[in-house]
Amino acid sequence: MNRCQFVDDHQRRFGVKRLCSILGIARSSFYYWRRTAPDRAARQAADDRLAARIRKAHRDSDGTYGAPRITAELRDEGGQVVNHKRVARIMRTIGL
Repeated sequence: MNRCQFVDDHQRRFGVKRLCSILGIARSSFYYWRRTAPDRAARQAADDRLAARIRKAHRDSDGTYGAPRITAELRDEGGQVVNHKRVARIMRTIGL
């Protein structure tokens, strides 16, 4: 669990100031984390959509393509231009 998530879950009972001081995080960091939550959710949704495209490209290559080739395949398909480092990160997270 994230420390900021812990603060968010328990702030009504103990207060943000007290929890942040106990956990050793700045209150501004907590409020920044809370303010940027929609951006993180949108990025995760985009990564999930990209993971589906990566799985398809990997399956179509009979499991032989790595991140550089899959990146090239995704670029050839058109649509979203994606970096090979992002493809490699997503491939690691989905176990390819």
